[in-house]
Amino acid sequence: MSIKVIVSFEVEDFDKFRSGFDTGGNTLTEAGITAEVFKNIDAPNNVWVIGTAPSKETFTAFFSAPAAQERMRNPGVVSPPTITLLEY
Repeated sequence: MSIKVIVSFEVEDFDKFRSGFDTGGNTLTEAGITAEVFKNIDAPNNVWVIGTAPSKETFTAFFSAPAAQERMRNPGVVSPPTITLLEY
């Protein structure tokens, strides 16, 4: 059963983050994860990534990998993420 993943954090610049996120899309697909990026209308540097992962274990392994951590630093993530995992 798949899970829904919601991750929010602050970035320096939404457009810069979005560009980096779009460039790394293949790594999500390879992990079996789909995701979309949104910005908070009232706080444009507050990003929300909403997606689906095959399992909690798959998402945790992907998100905690050193490569994923580096991908988050490069496009200007400036706060620790808040991660919510939901199941159907």
